[in-house]
This record gives sequence, structure tokens and C-alpha cells, in this order.
Amino acid sequence: MPAIALLSALFVVGFDQFVQWQYGTTGVIGLLLLTVGIRAKSPTCSSIGAVVLALMVAGPAL
Repeated sequence: MPAIALLSALFVVGFDQFVQWQYGTTGVIGLLLLTVGIRAKSPTCSSIGAVVLALMVAGPAL
């Protein structure tokens, strides 16, 4: 069980660093809003986070 928790923590930290490197602080804020919204079961918060991340990813294409 501790190995799974360690791998999970490493994945989360790695993904957070990737988002911050690729999309900057705004991407991290969007990821944070999405995560908090899902854990708190708040559709408004998770929707705002998803929209922020979608705009960050689709920004160069627009």
C-alpha cells in the first residue's frame, strides 16, 4: 500500500510540474479549481477549472 501512495504522489507532483511548465500559473490555478471542485462535489468550481484549462490548451489554436 505505501508503494501505491508513493507512486500516486509522484504522479501528482510530476503532473503539476508539467502543467506549470507548459501553461504557467494560470494552468495551475485551473487544475487546482478542477481538483477542488471534484473533491468538494461542486459543479461550479469544477466547471470553472475545466474552462480555464480548456482555454489554456486551446488558446494557441484560437
